[in-house]
Amino acid sequence: MSNEVRTRSERDTFNTRLVFLMAAIGSAVGLGNIWRFPYVAYENGGGAFLVPYIVALLTAGIPILWFDLALGHRFRGSTPLAFRRMSPKAEWTGWFKVGVNFFIAIYYAAIVAWAAIYTVKSFNQGWGDKPDEYFMGDFLQADTSVNYSAQFVWPILLVMVLVWIICIVALATDINNGIGKLTSIFLPVLAVMFIVLVVRALFLDGAVDGLNAFFTPNWSVLTDPSVWIAAYGQIFFSLSIGFGIMITYASYLKPRTNITNTGLVTAFANSSFEVLAGIGVFATLGYMAAQQGVGVDEVVSSGIGLAFIAFPTIINSMPLGGLFGFLFFGSLFLAGVTSMISIMEVVFAGVADKFSIPRKKAALYAGTVMAIVSCLLFSTQSGLVTLDVMDKFTNNLGIVFGCVCALIMVGWVLGRRTEIAQHINAVSALRVGLVWEFLTFVATPLLLVYFLVTEIMSLIKEPYGDYMQSQIGLYGWAVMAIIFAIAIVGPLLTFRGSQHLDGLETSDYGVPAKGRPKGTPNPLANPTAHN
Repeated sequence: MSNEVRTRSERDTFNTRLVFLMAAIGSAVGLGNIWRFPYVAYENGGGAFLVPYIVALLTAGIPILWFDLALGHRFRGSTPLAFRRMSPKAEWTGWFKVGVNFFIAIYYAAIVAWAAIYTVKSFNQGWGDKPDEYFMGDFLQADTSVNYSAQFVWPILLVMVLVWIICIVALATDINNGIGKLTSIFLPVLAVMFIVLVVRALFLDGAVDGLNAFFTPNWSVLTDPSVWIAAYGQIFFSLSIGFGIMITYASYLKPRTNITNTGLVTAFANSSFEVLAGIGVFATLGYMAAQQGVGVDEVVSSGIGLAFIAFPTIINSMPLGGLFGFLFFGSLFLAGVTSMISIMEVVFAGVADKFSIPRKKAALYAGTVMAIVSCLLFSTQSGLVTLDVMDKFTNNLGIVFGCVCALIMVGWVLGRRTEIAQHINAVSALRVGLVWEFLTFVATPLLLVYFLVTEIMSLIKEPYGDYMQSQIGLYGWAVMAIIFAIAIVGPLLTFRGSQHLDGLETSDYGVPAKGRPKGTPNPLANPTAHN
């Protein structure tokens, strides 16, 4: 880091560590926790899956989370700015992440809108006696036979517009009045609603059978490499690591913030919610199986099918189904909003830092573009196919590739491994060392490269979801090409904001660029400059 001393940066900071934790946990706790983890755990050994899951959390999830937090905290910028402050040749890595988040946000808004609509419909079971036919027919009016339909589904369009307005308004204000207040309200409400839902589910007929299916361990799966890959994949996607979200959020932390403890609280809160979601979902599926007189294995599903088809079917047959539906879909909506604003923040912060414009303008300009594209693509009759394909490519290819590039760029191309480790140690109670460096810059990149290559080969060999090649090409491969274009063009534009890390003389925390020589003590040990 440069030793130049400039005026103190006026970047926003979260008022308290608790506000940051609410924002970070709100980002991590999203739709995938509720509808992906229970299914992945069940399909990969039930209770035995918790072994590779915990190993993955400790060896990849938490180390990479610390890496993201340290990057944002040290270089105090959006993802493009943080990487540029390390080296101009690294800026493209940040813009790649911005591109990925742009596309995730625009389809995420559609799912949040669906959840909002279904929350209201829960009171009178507005999906009727056949939730599967209603969801695909009357609700989405889905047409899977075309690349794009210009026929809008007006109820979805109107609610999507409202979702975008809520999120843009929240992000247009400062960090504490926007993200801070929204997550500080939504997250506790989400926790209470979901706990009530789980308690209700535990008293349903057949709940025990569902829990037995979820927790009964099949220890033989521990020798299956695919189970371990599934565990690492779940940790990676559920913790919001690799997105650039935690880099961005950490840039708003106060100078003296315990990074390791903050990361641990975020990680374990997220995993606790996932296990709670598994209990609630499988207790409910056990009830569904009992009502239909079949085994739990015959009713297990995940993703959109679980949320918008299986659960409405269950709600139709249970006592106080309207209340249960309100709790479930309300939880989906709240989890979706807290995650969506964190995804949008990566884009808005990147634009604000690059062009040196206020948050309000960045949110208005970038948010309007995103909202228009989102509504044009996902409030139409072809929206479901577009969403499914885009989700597959941006998550399984975009996020993974972006994370691999970040780890290789920081750790090996720029050689900043020691610097990042020393920065963590300068502000944290729990120290990291060679084990953390190995897990972060060697083991995890190798694992992610394997995952990435396997996924690409699978997508090339077999068209995803039996969709038409034109649909996959347009909303999958072409979207990835646009993300790469953003990564190329972004650094070429003039950086109007401050490219230097401004601050006091102690703003490098006693850690120079590339770190101190081995054995050299931190000259700012036990500093008093920041309290």
